[in-house]
Amino acid sequence: MSDKQRGRLSVKQIAELIGAEIIGDASIVVDSFASLDTATAGCIAYLNEKGYARFLAETSASAVILGQQYAAQCPVTALVVDDPYVAYAHVAQQLHPPELLVAGIHPSAVVSTGADISATAQVDALAVIEAGVKVGEDCYIGPGCILKEGSRIGSGTRLAGAVMVAGMCIIGERCVVQPGVVIGGDGFGYANDRGEWIRIPQTGRVIIGDDVEIGANACIDRGAVKDTVIGNGVIIDNLVQIGHNCVIGDHTAIAGNAGLSGSSIVGKHCMLAGGVGLAGHLELCDGVTVTGMSMVTSSITKPGVYASGLSAQDGREWRKNHARLRNLDKTIRELKTEIRAMQEKLHKL
Repeated sequence: MSDKQRGRLSVKQIAELIGAEIIGDASIVVDSFASLDTATAGCIAYLNEKGYARFLAETSASAVILGQQYAAQCPVTALVVDDPYVAYAHVAQQLHPPELLVAGIHPSAVVSTGADISATAQVDALAVIEAGVKVGEDCYIGPGCILKEGSRIGSGTRLAGAVMVAGMCIIGERCVVQPGVVIGGDGFGYANDRGEWIRIPQTGRVIIGDDVEIGANACIDRGAVKDTVIGNGVIIDNLVQIGHNCVIGDHTAIAGNAGLSGSSIVGKHCMLAGGVGLAGHLELCDGVTVTGMSMVTSSITKPGVYASGLSAQDGREWRKNHARLRNLDKTIRELKTEIRAMQEKLHKL
């Protein structure tokens, strides 16, 4: 697809892209995505969840991506697929592509003569790039980014504003790193000498694979001795903390405010929901899902869904239950005493 064609697609082109069945006018052209209830002419929407089906009948979208069960209810051109959400993702990438690069180095950027910057890369205002840094083809280094000595950025990777990449750390190809991310800050390594904290130099690196996306203000600490490693295709949400020496397997997803203590190992295709905490020096096997606000304190060796967070409930009910919980040990002891007394009476009969 040429640059001039990017951002505008006909229904026919979309159907070819996502393997959809067209019900309606294949010649319609759309240029953006919108929700069913806010879409206007020229927009395409999608329907994936039952809760939003009420907006379908009155949508003003030019076309809608949906499943077979909603096709008969659609008042506009429909593109019928098995998984509307995945189809939406593919189409959205075409309609809303990243901004085109303007190759070159901004006059206000500070770039060492010892850095190797591809001629096709864009280095934006006030970026700082030290000696020994290598920036690959078609990279974007956003305003205020700092690339410390010896770090490497793979081809096609985009660093948004104020990203810090510490010395000798490596980011793979086609990665997206959002504003404020710190890659390779010192890990939380200290030894307690009779009440005094002794800092341990952190000499490892952070190595990030290809096609990784990292949300705003996430922090990935460099290893203490070994490297912290993020696999291919990993997605990390905003405000996630990954401690030193952690290893994250390919295609794992970590949602906002999760925290991984040092030397945690997470397998491939895992999902850690928002606010999940991992104690250090434990391992999650491939295919583990941990639900929101859960605390993992021991290794998990079997794939599946694990939970420890408490779901919200009516405030008065929660206070009553919490009051009983505080007396749970006493209640159980009293109950055991009563059971033993009843058993003794029955034995005497």
